[in-house]
Amino acid sequence: MTVKRPAEPDIPYATTLLVRDHCLCLHTQRAARALARRFDEAMRPIGLTSGQFSLLISLNRPEPPTLGSVARLLAMDRTTLTANLKPLERRGLLVVAPDETDKRARRLRLTEAGRALLRQAVPIWDRTHVEVEAALSTVDPDRLRAGLTELA
Repeated sequence: MTVKRPAEPDIPYATTLLVRDHCLCLHTQRAARALARRFDEAMRPIGLTSGQFSLLISLNRPEPPTLGSVARLLAMDRTTLTANLKPLERRGLLVVAPDETDKRARRLRLTEAGRALLRQAVPIWDRTHVEVEAALSTVDPDRLRAGLTELA
């Protein structure tokens, strides 16, 4: 004999609408995808994605950063960062090398090819960024950045 379990109570459609209209996570994910698509399209002519640009620009420092410090900056786990570094390393845009003082740590250094690509990418980023900020007719970009930073 099969015992029939009571059906799980349905979640009211009103709850779906509440989440759709108020969920900060959902709205942030949607905005992040839209922004990434816009920057991906802008960077496509030079063969970069928005994520690759963010990764490369994060290496543009006076001293080569550690893998851990870049992972923290980009809010990535080390495994994901390592996977994202591989194609850029294969393209000769960066070098991953052991830290000279702590062989357990890895330092990430832009190559000349990486710096040259960033010199092409930064004006594209700048133009696209100006366009995005101009499209925020009802939002102060500085307050938005501050709020997002606070969440992060």
